Amino acid sequence: MTVYFTASIVGKKYHLINYLKIIDILKSKNCQVISDHIIKSTESEVKLENKEDRLKFHKQLEKWISSADFIVAETTFPSISVGYEISLAEAFLKPILILFSEGNPPSLLAHHRDEKLICEKYSGENLPGLIDDFINYVRGNNDTRFTFFITSKIASFLNKVSKREKLPKSVYLRQLIEKEMKTGGK
Repeated sequence: MTVYFTASIVGKKYHLINYLKIIDILKSKNCQVISDHIIKSTESEVKLENKEDRLKFHKQLEKWISSADFIVAETTFPSISVGYEISLAEAFLKPILILFSEGNPPSLLAHHRDEKLICEKYSGENLPGLIDDFINYVRGNNDTRFTFFITSKIASFLNKVSKREKLPKSVYLRQLIEKEMKTGGK
């Protein structure tokens, strides 16, 4: 599978270790990762590009995104360019995994209703599982993704358990359901 990775070039000075970890996990899952435009570029190089170079890069960007099986965006450091790439990927109907490690999710995407756009907070512990779940979803190995409403009390409990167990809330809920399935719901 081919994955297009994007993140803030400016944010690279703060989050490069996370960018590289995401790329390494994707490669360990036998994904071909398009990431050099982020990892090997610098902010000063981008600023020095002329209009022709920027237009040429934009055409290449469209090719990369349209040919990718899915997109992974690391959004901890805000970037208008990354937001544009996410929008472009949506226009191409690509599955998109939006990751952030600090603070809140990107405000315009936090409660997005597109089932192909998944926004997750990650840590070093839960990142491999999040990526693995998303790849399985893209490959069709997961049956269904659904959303349901819960009370604030349940949300608070899930947050506590998620932090304590160092698991995404979805993984915790899936484990509960699988446990019930094994016992026959008794």
